[in-house]
Amino acid sequence: MKQVQQLTAIIEREGDGYVSLCPELDIASQGETIEGARQNLQEAVELFFETAAPSEIERRRHSEVFVTRLEVEVG
Repeated sequence: MKQVQQLTAIIEREGDGYVSLCPELDIASQGETIEGARQNLQEAVELFFETAAPSEIERRRHSEVFVTRLEVEVG
């Protein structure tokens, strides 16, 4: 039985496209649009879970990821 997991997707513009990252697994992808980058990342993560050995999944998985903003002085 398949289970659903909630993971983080960080997407940022890079040049003419977008780069997407799942920090829990250190998996990245890209796309021409935000939605394309998100879909490609989802596919990459699903393929990872389908093909990786359980030990590889455990080794790469970060159980706690926090996304926050920083306020820094510049100049």
